[in-house]
Amino acid sequence: MLANRSPVYFLSGLGVATGLVLLVFRDTILGFVAGIQLSANQMVKVGDWIQMDKYGANGSIEEVSLTTVKVKNWDNTVTNVPAYALVQDSFINWRQMQESGGRRIKRSVLIDIDTIKFIDSNDEAQLTTINFVPAILTKKKQNLPPNTGLTNVAVFRGYLDVYLKQHPQIRQDMTFLVRELEPTPNGLPIQIYVFVNDTRWAFYEDVQSDIFDHIFAMIPKFGLAAYQSPAASDVRSLQPLTAIEQQTIAEKQNF
Repeated sequence: MLANRSPVYFLSGLGVATGLVLLVFRDTILGFVAGIQLSANQMVKVGDWIQMDKYGANGSIEEVSLTTVKVKNWDNTVTNVPAYALVQDSFINWRQMQESGGRRIKRSVLIDIDTIKFIDSNDEAQLTTINFVPAILTKKKQNLPPNTGLTNVAVFRGYLDVYLKQHPQIRQDMTFLVRELEPTPNGLPIQIYVFVNDTRWAFYEDVQSDIFDHIFAMIPKFGLAAYQSPAASDVRSLQPLTAIEQQTIAEKQNF
């Protein structure tokens, strides 16, 4: 009534103006909304270690601004992640792991299936020289079904269970598993699923390495073998020698 114009003009102008505002301030608006959601849900905060492979971020959060989250990566590089990306995309936050006081080990060792067998009296005599094994044999025999033999891999799993339960750096109040997984073409996986009582990266890696060093050293004592893909030298040793190679070997022997 005042301008003597149809309301369509005003609504159209308002729509255009709104579109321009959204286009120019898109990141600011999305970042503002995302910042509220991140804060309300306590998804991230300064000092959290996050991993977001899509943006190449894997490190500690140093700054959370209106539009971006500044991440200092483990190699001292810096990645700026859009704040709204933390709401729209998935990421890993290691804060809960650090606060829990336990860092997970989830790793398998592959056993050559051809080395798995039932143990006899001679095998038992050799196994009883290993720490913890006499008690393990007694317990396993008590729980065996009738007309069933005891395998060396079952004794080995029992040994790993006792060894890890007495390990001073393993949390006993968290998930603790020593289990067999489904057999693969590369062998039978024996998985260790435990938690280290210190979340520091270097300490955790050191404990994990020591545990698996011990496991690989103990495998042969149970009559087992870890699976390893044939190396080039193994393949060559199976192939017949060529005439030139045979002549070279003969000349060296004569020399």
